[in-house]
Amino acid sequence: MSFPPTRAVGRGAAWYRGDCHVHSVHSDGELTPEELAGLARAAGLDFIATTEHNSGAVPGAWGHLAADDFLIVLGEEVTTKSGHWLALGISPGQVVDWNHQVRDGLIDQCLDLVHRVGGLCVAAHPHAPYPSGDFMFPFGGFDVVEVWNGLWTSDRPWNADNEAALAEWGRSLAADIETGSWRPAMGSSDTHLEGQIGIPHTVVFAEELSTEAILAAIRSGRSWIAESADVEVAFTANVEGYVAGVGERLTTHGGQVEVQAAVQGVPSAAVGFHTDRGKVHRVTLPGDGAGVVQWHTTAEKSTFVRIEVRHSNGHVAALTNPIILT
Repeated sequence: MSFPPTRAVGRGAAWYRGDCHVHSVHSDGELTPEELAGLARAAGLDFIATTEHNSGAVPGAWGHLAADDFLIVLGEEVTTKSGHWLALGISPGQVVDWNHQVRDGLIDQCLDLVHRVGGLCVAAHPHAPYPSGDFMFPFGGFDVVEVWNGLWTSDRPWNADNEAALAEWGRSLAADIETGSWRPAMGSSDTHLEGQIGIPHTVVFAEELSTEAILAAIRSGRSWIAESADVEVAFTANVEGYVAGVGERLTTHGGQVEVQAAVQGVPSAAVGFHTDRGKVHRVTLPGDGAGVVQWHTTAEKSTFVRIEVRHSNGHVAALTNPIILT
């Protein structure tokens, strides 16, 4: 099979784990597609995206690796002088032109080419500390921001670059939600070497395991980010029996909202609740890393609520997109 199919059998409407930023020997990675697919499945992933630098998937390289329970999304890391971005869900054989930068004004045309085929445009590692890695394009036109990007030398990656990206995204949420233009966060490993894939990855609630459904769920914010498949988070808000999950909108009619986070796999971690007022509540989990924590608010006090789960050293283990309160 030249290219992978766009739909797998999957588990129907369910939570799916995937890594949308992966490099193989076909760009600057050290692993073959076969090795990457095997490692991804071993890491508990249901899907990956091929994102070689400035090139699409090589015909014949990936198609035979797809399976009923494993989806491969076609993509590209568009590597420009003004920053890197991911084009996810592009057509077989499609290559997005990388020869553009802020000052030439061509970025909107390039984004439009991806959107025309139903693809997703992701601002990648916006604070990467190397030439062209720092994201200089305006976020307008991009669908998602990669706030958590993996490291080459750490199996539980979190650093100042990710902290800066998360803070920038978090500060923008209130204004962007107000204007209806908020961009969900995602996390990806940016795998180049063995031992990196899935650290971190994005956990997505999709109607099925298909390229269209996965990208639609990421675009709508029905997702959260985990450092590994060891971490589980269930995050909901409810008022008078009405319940909303990550990326959803809850109409409260002025009522008291109970926000609940059930977390597993992060021993002695701190669960922080964040709103448009910043961090408003914090609870430490037991030593076994499992616990259910609750907090109460109203739509008048909180435009949205999201959570961060951090290790005792401050490094993030998981974070969610917001639940919006109206």
